[in-house]
Amino acid sequence: MSKFNESSIYDFTLDELKEKLKPSFRAKQVYNWLYKKYASSYDDMKNLPKELIEDLKENYSIDILKEVKKEQSSDGSIKYLFKLRDNHTIEAVLLLMKDKKIDEDGQIVRSEKFTVCISSQVGCKVGCSFCLTAKGGFVRNLTVGEYIAQIVHIKRDNDIAENKALNIVYMGMGEPLDNFDNFVKAVEIFSELDGLAISRRRQTVSTSGIASKIKKLGEKDLQIQLAISLHAVDDELRSELIPMNKAYNIASIIEAVKEFPVDTRKKVMFEYLVIKDKNDSLEAAKKLVKLLDGIQAKVNLIYFNPYPGTTYKRPLEEDMIKFKDFLNSKSVICTIRESKGLDISAACGQLKEKELNGNS
Repeated sequence: MSKFNESSIYDFTLDELKEKLKPSFRAKQVYNWLYKKYASSYDDMKNLPKELIEDLKENYSIDILKEVKKEQSSDGSIKYLFKLRDNHTIEAVLLLMKDKKIDEDGQIVRSEKFTVCISSQVGCKVGCSFCLTAKGGFVRNLTVGEYIAQIVHIKRDNDIAENKALNIVYMGMGEPLDNFDNFVKAVEIFSELDGLAISRRRQTVSTSGIASKIKKLGEKDLQIQLAISLHAVDDELRSELIPMNKAYNIASIIEAVKEFPVDTRKKVMFEYLVIKDKNDSLEAAKKLVKLLDGIQAKVNLIYFNPYPGTTYKRPLEEDMIKFKDFLNSKSVICTIRESKGLDISAACGQLKEKELNGNS
């Protein structure tokens, strides 16, 4: 078992690897094996000299996460529980957004569309009252390599072709902007054309609203998409749902979002977790319209997925539709996120919690 403090081969940008491996063209070969062929061992890298393979084995661990458990939903989504080198666990989810479409001649007219939600931390500091991840408290940030390895494992496990684009959402366990530097470097490695080649426009960071970090991210202008976990239209309820709201209230988040550079063809996504009798009223919808005035916004309504022990309830479908229709009538684009994985442990932290409690 690798020591946790060892570097992983997934930690490096292509330029960094060129500095470490001589001659530098070897770095491109290694990248090709890792990100185009999903090699899981240096011994698979047949065109590398034996000495280099031995050097890589000695210095840069490749085997940094192991799949502990996997649950597959009838809708095609798959929830993964991964064990890291220090035996902590994290989750990631592969979502099948659109099925493959085949015509009567057996020709593929449309390939599948995938989104992968990946984790940023073991545990989380934010402490949202509706989230299972918060129950375990915060343990540590993920390394850069642990971000990358989640996607590599999922692409390998599902035979997703190297040239098949997918979307990444940083919204698994943890708050990505709390792990700022590692998250930013992961964005860079994911988008490397000689690697996974996942366009920055296909990468979305979902944050619970650390206003100062949203500003810092905006200054970097990474061309990634921004999603804000808003969930409430007044500070009283938001502070109940997200205690961090006491430090970064709704007004400070809205101000930071207004300064964030947004591609003119894109919008800032506002995630709104709808909880029955908490934030599902037409009154809340009216306040939300006022709040988003002047922002290129799209609102994504999310059904709360109940889990054992929570007092919060799933909203009624008719209330979700009324809320959506009102926003759309006021020219605020609003969609209801189709719930996926209802027959598996889909809520963040749910699979980990099940494993800890010994439930299969």
